Formats: sequence, C-alpha cells, structure tokens
Amino acid sequence: MTLLFPNASRSLDEKRNAVRFIGHDGMFEVRFFVEAEALVIADPELGRSEISESKLLSAFDALRMSIYDVARKAYSGGRRDFYTLTAADFR
Repeated sequence: MTLLFPNASRSLDEKRNAVRFIGHDGMFEVRFFVEAEALVIADPELGRSEISESKLLSAFDALRMSIYDVARKAYSGGRRDFYTLTAADFR
C-alpha cells in the first residue's frame, strides 16, 4: 500500500530526542521518528547553533519531502509498530 502523509503535524519527542510524525497506509496509522542527530547532519545551519525544539521542527519542515521519501523507503521493508529514521537512512 502507498504510504501517505495527509497530516503535516509533527512534534518533538524529548525522551527519544527525535521529531515524531505520522503516516497512513490507507488502513493503519504509522508512527515515525527522525532522530535529532539526523536533522543536524542534514541541515548544516542547525549544527552551528544551540539546538532547540523550534530549530529541530524548522529543520524538519525544510527537509519534509526528503524525510517522507526516506520514510516511504523504510516502510516498504515491512510493517512495524514504529520506525526510527537515523542519519544513516539519509545517506
């Protein structure tokens, strides 16, 4: 099934040090996390300053389409309860 992202909301999960977002495959809600480290590596400007929730969320927004592409690729490997995207997934 095709993975879609109809809801643009995202939030910081401090416990996981990651940005949380949701996808849908038609029947199921699919949870994703992008580690903060992956956002810092992908957005060089972010790594040059003190990292905050607002900066991580802004980096997510700027990279949203590539994050969705990586999420679709991860999801194509089989359905799980949640997916954590790391810096290695963006290389």
